[in-house]
Amino acid sequence: MANRRDLLDRLLTGLRDPRVDGILASPDIIEELLVLDGLNDRLVIGTMNRAGLAGSVWELDDRFTAYDAGSIAGARLDGGKMLLRIDDDDPGSMQTLVGCADAVSSLADRQLIAMVEPLPYTTNAEGRAVLLVDDDALIRASAVAAALGHTSAHTWLKLPATEDVERVMAATTQPVLLLGGASVSEPERAIAAWERALAVPNVRGLVVGRSLLYPPDGDVARAVARAGQVVHPLVNPEVPT
Repeated sequence: MANRRDLLDRLLTGLRDPRVDGILASPDIIEELLVLDGLNDRLVIGTMNRAGLAGSVWELDDRFTAYDAGSIAGARLDGGKMLLRIDDDDPGSMQTLVGCADAVSSLADRQLIAMVEPLPYTTNAEGRAVLLVDDDALIRASAVAAALGHTSAHTWLKLPATEDVERVMAATTQPVLLLGGASVSEPERAIAAWERALAVPNVRGLVVGRSLLYPPDGDVARAVARAGQVVHPLVNPEVPT
């Protein structure tokens, strides 16, 4: 992803597929795609907090450094997305909780989508933040995220498709979008997991980045089309072969 022009080209390739509803991105990406006329008739969700840089000593300090509710409304975007990493042993998680609650309320006041990505985290033996792969912890984090702000009327959750996805998704009645994570070496396994999760009534779609933008075979259009078939099976443009 270090080559910005290549990344933009891949994003534009994906956005040309009619089954792609929109994009979630930071302000710099959204502005460049606007200049390139790539966002017509697409939903646009702005990233609000990704200050916790991977591998840094402050990794779990996910304070708000990008969009806020006012700038999202001013740019006429459709909503904002926030990362909520919860580590019971990190006091900084409380600051993230408060920041997310304020953002949910501020977006709701403007009738804009608040997309919350709650993830349980822990610290490994080397002192690094790592994702806690535990469905019970994910269910707890989801319940916490669902209750943030003075209303949940505009809150969507962004969750992984775990092995016990039915039980995880049953913990909330809010609409859920599935996160994609890093690039995968076995795309069909990921597709199968998404298909299973999308059978759950409140799971409404995918928010997938690297897995589709950097597929193993390099064919972005084909990867996006395959994922699009899972979400929108009745939309049937010609699929690249």
